[in-house]
Amino acid sequence: MIEIDASFGEGGGQILRSALALSVITGQAMRLTHIRARRPQPGMKPQHLKAVEAAAQISAAQVEGASLGSQTLRFEPAGLQGGKYAFDIGTAGAVSLLLQTVYLPLCFATGPSRLTLVGGTHVPWSPCYHYLQWQWLPWLAAAGYHVECSLERAGFYPRGGGLLHANIVPSRHLEPLRCAERGRLLRIRGLSGVGRLDRSIAERQRRQAIGRLSELAVPLAIEVAEVPAASPGTFIVLQAEFEGGRCCAFALGARHKPAEKVADEAVDELRADIHSGGAIDAWLADQLLLPLAFVPGESALSVCRISRHLRTNAELLGYFLPVSVAIEGETDQPGIVRLHGVAAPAP
Repeated sequence: MIEIDASFGEGGGQILRSALALSVITGQAMRLTHIRARRPQPGMKPQHLKAVEAAAQISAAQVEGASLGSQTLRFEPAGLQGGKYAFDIGTAGAVSLLLQTVYLPLCFATGPSRLTLVGGTHVPWSPCYHYLQWQWLPWLAAAGYHVECSLERAGFYPRGGGLLHANIVPSRHLEPLRCAERGRLLRIRGLSGVGRLDRSIAERQRRQAIGRLSELAVPLAIEVAEVPAASPGTFIVLQAEFEGGRCCAFALGARHKPAEKVADEAVDELRADIHSGGAIDAWLADQLLLPLAFVPGESALSVCRISRHLRTNAELLGYFLPVSVAIEGETDQPGIVRLHGVAAPAP
């Protein structure tokens, strides 16, 4: 039984989700205490309980302490099983975070899996669907993971109700990622979208973003789209492509929030990433750490910003795996991440 005080590092729900994934993959039982202890409302919320439920379902785990507000969880996986699964968060909780709890274990199952997830697809404090599609999934594929996602309908805060499908094929041939040098900026692309709102809002977001990015003097293309949605919402996603890397930023609309401000938020983040000299954005570095831990050999990532989430995930890996993680750089500054991974346990 691995004992983990979940108040270390960033101290949020990420520790719970990452620990669940690592427990299922390695087959090691764990006991978490002080879950989300540093949050204004400590303990597990509905989206965290759904992550526990999902991890338990794919691994036939014995679970104690899975209740609303609980800060302690005992989790004992019995055996990983691929297949068809459906999970409804029931709130606007992020389906992307639920997906990132279970996709990695299912990549090491004996057979393929099909997931149907209902909840928030474009909500604050989590990667939106289009970030997953544009940034996260291509980098996973580059390492040899086989995960595909499709959006049936968007789910915006506060209603949620989005519907996402994911197909996962077991990964057998994995390769380290090496993007320590990003090279020059080649182009910028983007998508400005609305769901159940007037198209003109997305067009205003697009105009604002183009006006602020055109001075970079590289090819620039931002499309406008109307997406099926359970409730009204808006978003913009921007991606900068370099010779040896890609950075992605996005922003979400909200009630009484001007379209121009939505665009400005995404542009500010992307410009900061471009100025940093890093090859990948901070969010991606954090999301790649766990999958690269199961890739034998050394991966090297040039990161726009070393986040507390990244350091927290790096520390958590040491509870489950004999991996080496070296983070060169100060928190909230550009840096290099070097990770020497190990082969995943046999199914």
